Amino acid sequence: MPERQRPTALPKYVQIAEMLIRDIAAGRLVDGARLMPEREMAEGLGIAVGTLRKALDLLAEKQLLERVHGSGNYVRARSDVSSVYSFLRIERLQGGGLPTADVLSIDRMAVPAQAKFASADGFRFRRLRFMDMVPAAMEEIWLDGAVTDVVDEAAVSESLYLYYSEALGVVITSAEDRVNVAPTPDWVDGRFGLSAGDMAGYIERTGRTRTGETVEFSRTWFDPNQINYVSRLGKN
Repeated sequence: MPERQRPTALPKYVQIAEMLIRDIAAGRLVDGARLMPEREMAEGLGIAVGTLRKALDLLAEKQLLERVHGSGNYVRARSDVSSVYSFLRIERLQGGGLPTADVLSIDRMAVPAQAKFASADGFRFRRLRFMDMVPAAMEEIWLDGAVTDVVDEAAVSESLYLYYSEALGVVITSAEDRVNVAPTPDWVDGRFGLSAGDMAGYIERTGRTRTGETVEFSRTWFDPNQINYVSRLGKN
């Protein structure tokens, strides 16, 4: 069966690499574990062997994988590994999970007072977040209008941080999360597991650049029946 790709999706090999990185961080793939043979692994993931090998190449570059000729591929767990989803703190209940997202709307409008941006207006992104293809969170993300006058909707990928850095030259280097509970918003997507007004896990995030400028503010409502908020501190 051919691999299907949404226009806004990250390349498949990057998605698989990110899934494996998150599984290693969550302890689902432990240090020293031998991965199954590549053809079997690719078949289980529903991808071509060549796509899997490109994903494993990324892990090897990050020193998360050791390839032993004639023996196989072995996990080498490390902390503080940079990745596309380094700042994503939600995981499946069993740990890890492949993040994807559907953009529901992108609008330029006045920003909420909590954003504390340089500009009074900005771009609002509303998305449905999936983990392992399971609807897991509703996201409302605000980008400071001082950063850019235009957002190319066709170029916005599933990773907004990747879009910010590659298309806008904006790199978020730190974030502050405030975690609580809150009612699911009235614009909730019908695919989400909770209805409008149902209590959900809730995250408010402020994202800053290296110079300390606040350029992003987001709200995330997540389904605690599907995912947890996880923050790991210290070394493995």
